[in-house]
Amino acid sequence: MKIRPAQRADVPTLGKLGAMMVQMHHDLDPQRFIAPRPGTEQGYGGYLGSQLDQKDSVVLVAEEDGKVLGYAFGHVDDYDYPSLRGPAGIVEDILVDPSHRGRGIGKQLLDALLAELTKRGVPRVVLSTAERNGVAQKLFEKAGFRRTMIEMTRESPLRSG
Repeated sequence: MKIRPAQRADVPTLGKLGAMMVQMHHDLDPQRFIAPRPGTEQGYGGYLGSQLDQKDSVVLVAEEDGKVLGYAFGHVDDYDYPSLRGPAGIVEDILVDPSHRGRGIGKQLLDALLAELTKRGVPRVVLSTAERNGVAQKLFEKAGFRRTMIEMTRESPLRSG
């Protein structure tokens, strides 16, 4: 198994994995996270494909025997005043195909993404994770991440007529 930069040929698989992430999050909290719909695979794949040539973006895949088993996506960001955050690397996605979990692939993807973001000179790396995704939180904590923000969601009351 190796970690490598994603290529154009990976985009359809990235879309499938992205749709899996959408489904997983929706299953965790259907009020907060969008549900997959027709076109989610193509949309997610298209978005990740658009990031392949962006100088501040990093898209990596875990590959074994020519098959993509998972991916990581992050980018370098400047000051974000609404978040009260200075320049940072942002971990957006890490997902391993469920049939290949438990083999340390997520950790390898995270380590490779952190190494690439660090190489680009970021002073810190931040991420968000679903409240109910304890497995991911343990991975991130073992990698040295600490809790700094809590997202809270309130559903708006339905308006009549």
